[in-house]
Amino acid sequence: MNTADLGLPVDVPSTALFTDQYELTMLQAALKAGTAERRSVFEVFTRRLPEGRRYGVVAGTGRVLDAVENFRFDNGVLRFLRQRGIVDDETLDWLAAYRFSGDVWGYPEGEVYFPGSPIMRVEGSFAECVLLETVILSILNHDSAIAAAASRMSSAAGDRPLIEMGARRTHELAAVAASRAAYVGGFASTSDLAAGFRYGIPTVGTSAHAFTLLHDSERDAFRAQVDSLGGGTTLLVDTFDVAEAVRTAVEVAGPELGAVRIDSGDLLLVAHRVRHQLDALGAANTRIIVTSDLDEYAIASLAAAPVDAYGVGTQLVTGSGHPTCSMVYKLVARAESADPKAPLIPVAKRSTGGKTSIGGRKWAARRLDEDGVAEAEVIGTGPVPGELADRQLLVELVKGGAVVGREPLDAVRDRHTAALAGLPLSATQLSRGEPVLATEYLQER
Repeated sequence: MNTADLGLPVDVPSTALFTDQYELTMLQAALKAGTAERRSVFEVFTRRLPEGRRYGVVAGTGRVLDAVENFRFDNGVLRFLRQRGIVDDETLDWLAAYRFSGDVWGYPEGEVYFPGSPIMRVEGSFAECVLLETVILSILNHDSAIAAAASRMSSAAGDRPLIEMGARRTHELAAVAASRAAYVGGFASTSDLAAGFRYGIPTVGTSAHAFTLLHDSERDAFRAQVDSLGGGTTLLVDTFDVAEAVRTAVEVAGPELGAVRIDSGDLLLVAHRVRHQLDALGAANTRIIVTSDLDEYAIASLAAAPVDAYGVGTQLVTGSGHPTCSMVYKLVARAESADPKAPLIPVAKRSTGGKTSIGGRKWAARRLDEDGVAEAEVIGTGPVPGELADRQLLVELVKGGAVVGREPLDAVRDRHTAALAGLPLSATQLSRGEPVLATEYLQER
């Protein structure tokens, strides 16, 4: 869901300067050389997953579509480029009329991916496609990293809900994107109101330690919160003595107190003690929420604890140690000339040092075993084998410059759940390992 779905206004500033200067200087040189209009195919992929990860998660596709739609060189942007002397007047004139008119295909958002997967394919003239490289990579690398961390945390949490609480641990705009990606990866809610406003993600939040310290006593703070928010609220019980705070919380709110939050200490030990105390006080339905620098490993270690929900911040918005996916945007095919009917020629970088790539426009399909479980990621050029025809992964996102692949965020979230369920069980293991699916290449001869 986004603000358009909610009937709310949304700012749509130009995304044209979310790029690197060499995109524009390449454009200028290609215009002068007469090669700018050659039909071209670019693909986004990663050569490897972050160390120890078993799958990746495609996230940010919806934001890419917004960025492509808003990639416009308005007067202010053109003035900046002219004043800095970044490109010449001929190029500025070309940019003034820029509208992406090509096609974009990609893995649907929420899908999983593996090394070599053609996560996104951008087709059009070299000029119009090359300009989109940086903004596409910026979005996909960030959002997919957060979604992958969220997915691992969600697997570790099982049926217990996760709350995204990382806004104060990252850039204010990245925080909104991180909330969206976390929701794709399985988180249930966010503390960030901008994310709730822009994407319709459920928002939650009650009070911090400062609210308790503001009052003359912990009891006064709890009373003020309950009077304002009702007995179903969540009271923070580790400002001073946890046992005393739990006792006071139940006395103030009654046995129907909604939840208590624990934000420090040995969470496993404290959660057991608090659960025992709540039950003894007649508050058997009061939930326990834990926070405090959690990651997927800490969440997994609390599986046997009487915890009802987790709040995660720093480790989520930094990708739990892997803040990027190392995706690249490479030219894989281009026409022999600017003639629209000219055939495409596969092209690829052939340098040493592990940065080679495979040329040609690619398709991707996921082969299943006899039990319907994925067993390989198959990537190829040329005709798709008949047995894989109905297992193809790329879908149309932009056609002739018009966005055709926008979808509700809840549909993306559900897709990820289904995609993860279709992988071998070892995909959700937190121990370090190789990608759970091998990548197989079928090249046209």
